[in-house]
Amino acid sequence: MKLLNFSLAATWLLQVPFQRVSAAGGLSNDSNVFGNPLNFWTKLDQGGWDLTRGTNENAITLPMPRNGPIIVQPNTTALVIIDMQNFFLHPSLGGDPLGRAIVPTTIELIHAFRAVGMPVIWTNWGLTEFDLIRMPPAFLRGFSSDGSSQSSFGSDMGTIVVPESDPSISANATTPGANMTVEVGRLLMRGSWNAQPWGDLLNEQLEGVANGTDFYFNKNRLSGMWGTSTPMQQWLEDNSMTTLFFGGVNIDQCVWGTLLDSYYKGYDVILLDDISATTSPRSATEMVDFNAEGNGWRANSTDIIGALRDAAA
Repeated sequence: MKLLNFSLAATWLLQVPFQRVSAAGGLSNDSNVFGNPLNFWTKLDQGGWDLTRGTNENAITLPMPRNGPIIVQPNTTALVIIDMQNFFLHPSLGGDPLGRAIVPTTIELIHAFRAVGMPVIWTNWGLTEFDLIRMPPAFLRGFSSDGSSQSSFGSDMGTIVVPESDPSISANATTPGANMTVEVGRLLMRGSWNAQPWGDLLNEQLEGVANGTDFYFNKNRLSGMWGTSTPMQQWLEDNSMTTLFFGGVNIDQCVWGTLLDSYYKGYDVILLDDISATTSPRSATEMVDFNAEGNGWRANSTDIIGALRDAAA
């Protein structure tokens, strides 16, 4: 995996005396250095971790509830938002109210990341006809609404009626103003209405991509990082990203899958609990929280947003 270029490796070797670099694999003999010249952490004497891989210019120190703080490099750190789509959140489609509730906090954190030059990555279900042909039976069954293969991925979801003034909610007898009918589209197919980000997140994503601060990647499995490579992974490699913060829905499914595959592939992973939600029982979130903290870090946006705003000032 290409995480860092060789100029950063050279920087590391300059910082670590030659006699302290083991001949076996180029690993440091410094007990506070974890990794190799291309991909390493430095344990801080006062506690916490430096994740910058030797590029400390403009680095930001972020508090963590445990095993912190962490020092990150904005040029190699990103916020990953997963599956905050109409299909999973819109009330007319049976969307999760817990997922809708985290949207304001998510948007607040998106703005904070952008303000310090950290990219925002959106990875969502967005299938093609080729993806449907290659979709395993287990996935087709899992996304079937009535036990039939005809109601799974790619099936026509019909129409819903929403207020013209706010398409993110359901129309009923008490909603003011005119209503309109929306073609929901085929289930989680690329370009369909149900696959779009929900509510204000749609404008955030569109504006961010247009402004070059955000990047959007379709996925065809729970994880945006599964297999040999994905569009998201290719972008991360091309841009030498190393440190990833995660949020979205569902925390125990697509968020966890993407975080775990990122961890397996060598990225630093930080789970943000207050911008993540799920429809699963509480025990599923507890499992994710327990393991995520062992794989990297857990935090809330409130733990880090103050430091991000200070860095942007």
